[in-house]
Amino acid sequence: MTERPLLSIYPAIRDDIADLTTRRPLPGRGVPHLDPFLFLNHHGPQTYPPRNHGLPFGPHPHRGFETVTFVLAGSLAHSDSSGAQSVVKDGGVQWMTAGSGIVHSELSPDTFKAQGGPLEILQLWVNLPAALKFTEPAYREVPAKLIPEVDLGEGATLRPVSGFDGAPVDSLTDIALGTLTLEAGSEISLPIPSDHTIFFYTIRGEAKAGGSTVPEHHLATFGSGEHLVIAAEERVQILLGHAEPIREPIVAHGPFVMNSEREIVEAFEAYRRGEFA
Repeated sequence: MTERPLLSIYPAIRDDIADLTTRRPLPGRGVPHLDPFLFLNHHGPQTYPPRNHGLPFGPHPHRGFETVTFVLAGSLAHSDSSGAQSVVKDGGVQWMTAGSGIVHSELSPDTFKAQGGPLEILQLWVNLPAALKFTEPAYREVPAKLIPEVDLGEGATLRPVSGFDGAPVDSLTDIALGTLTLEAGSEISLPIPSDHTIFFYTIRGEAKAGGSTVPEHHLATFGSGEHLVIAAEERVQILLGHAEPIREPIVAHGPFVMNSEREIVEAFEAYRRGEFA
């Protein structure tokens, strides 16, 4: 089988939100999206003091895509206009389908604001095809205990969330997503369909992939091939995914991702009319 070569690497751009440490690898300079992957914010890692204000993401709308949020450390309190509420803790994931329109909040629980502690969160936006952009909004909390730790051998461990064997979520578009950890000195080869887009972001540590180096806090893109070879000289943690490209126009404005400017205008109008409630 042909190994996928590394094409380019893109550094995450530092873009703090108030006192929240934030790095954004996607969109970035030279990489507006990786169809169907649209956006990634990496918050933290950092430690909040007692009596902090917590996360700043009060009520805001979305339409036309899905958000997948990995809580690597700390906790996140979610509520939305569908009535869903949950607190996602260390190692858990929340998967929200905005679909036709939803308003949600992502804040810190009162206990975290009172006591403080470590916090690290990844939020990935995944596009939906035109046929699914108006699907009914939905929310799923995936606590850490439901995400298996799959031993891939050679010092590699995968925590699959969707698409991979053993993953707890069946996504609308068959996207594979999970976090991959390689111990120092390990190397693995993963089969990935040749027509799929790979999502590869180094959360921690430096990886070798596709015949080259991907430094910490970098996004990597790869050429065609049937498998991806990943190695580590030091312990590395990677947000890894792959999916078939949608190959449709992408028009994004603020919290909405649609196929045309007209649909963006319609989204704002629907939100102002209160139709996301």
